[in-house]
This record gives sequence, structure tokens and C-alpha cells, in this order.
Amino acid sequence: MTALMPILRRSGLVMRPDRDFFDRFFEDFGLPSLFSEKTTFTPTFDVSETEKELIVTAEVPGMDKKNININLSDGLLTIKGEKKQEKEEKDENYHCVERRYGTFSRSMRLPSEVETDKVVATYKDGVLKIRLPKSEAAKPKKIEIKS
Repeated sequence: MTALMPILRRSGLVMRPDRDFFDRFFEDFGLPSLFSEKTTFTPTFDVSETEKELIVTAEVPGMDKKNININLSDGLLTIKGEKKQEKEEKDENYHCVERRYGTFSRSMRLPSEVETDKVVATYKDGVLKIRLPKSEAAKPKKIEIKS
């Protein structure tokens, strides 16, 4: 019977429930469902570190920088935004819509203390780059061994 399930689903004889166990699990943690057909726009992030700074790079293509909000409070970096759908109705019949739109909010705890007054954010070609200089207390220090 389990071998027939994909065939029965495709034919419309067996429908997947609107909210199954996995959807509810992800919703409980405030995460987007991996299995839902209604996915929203979620940017991808890279976080790297040098001796002097942390660098957060986010891909947010097709967004206007005025629709992106960055907040840093108590070591928690939060990036929020909205990717708006372009609406031009000129008798177009869509056969496939794969681009994602909507609001997003991503937060991450920073691994070290940063100088909040020296944080710089730039946005170019759909890539948001945030440079967070480390505070003196967070920079690595070489300790010499005394005899």
C-alpha cells in the first residue's frame, strides 16, 4: 500500500493534510516548515570572523535597502525585511511562480563583543554585508609564559 501512496496523491485520491506533524513541529519553534507548499522568502547568511571583526553576509536579492532593518542589542543581531512582489497586470497568465516574497526576520547571537558605534552595513547587487568590529576585550591576546 505504501508504494501506491505517491501515485494516489498525484491522482488526487489521497490528499496530504493541511498541517501534519512536521509542520506543527516547525511552527512550535517559529521556523518555516520545510514541507509546506507555502514557503516564504528566507535569506541565506554567512558569518565569518577575522582577528579584528565579525562579518555577516546575507543574500537578499531584489530588495530595496530601505526595506531592510538591522538591529544590534545585547549581542543579538536581528535583520528584518520585506521583499515585495512586483505587480504588473498586463493580461499575463502565469504558468509557474517560483520567486519568493514576504517578510523575514533572522536573529543570531554574536560569538564575541563588538563595538556597536563602529558597525558598518553596505548593500550592493543584492548582497548585504555587515562589518562588526570586535571590542578590545574580545580580541585575542598573546600570553607569554614567565619562568
